Amino acid sequence: MGAEKGGLVMEEKGSGWMAFASIMLIVAGIGNFIWGITAVARHKLFINQLLFANLTFWGIVFMIAGVFLVIAGIAVLNKAPWARVFGIVWCALSIMFYFMVIWAFPAWSILVIAIDVLIIYGLAEYGHREVA
Repeated sequence: MGAEKGGLVMEEKGSGWMAFASIMLIVAGIGNFIWGITAVARHKLFINQLLFANLTFWGIVFMIAGVFLVIAGIAVLNKAPWARVFGIVWCALSIMFYFMVIWAFPAWSILVIAIDVLIIYGLAEYGHREVA
């Protein structure tokens, strides 16, 4: 929460970045969970030529990752240090993944990479701040 000064509420520096990072982690978690459900339930929508496993495996992996991302997004709002580290690591892995598939989905990949960079900035720059 912000401190009051002269009748005005002053926000903690970087609280907007933390809120952005938290909301984006939650949205990414929900998206991953939905993608996982779709991969398990309707695998005919996807090309079934995966390198390491079948779509059921990847669907379950993405559902689990989605749950962890939602938990981490909520924990970022509560200033949990582990959530900050998890968010930075997840976004770094996401950037690497989308650089590998940028040729297939250029606009989407650039958008996700840009959002991941902003999340990393918010978590790295303002995630360690204490409430004054």
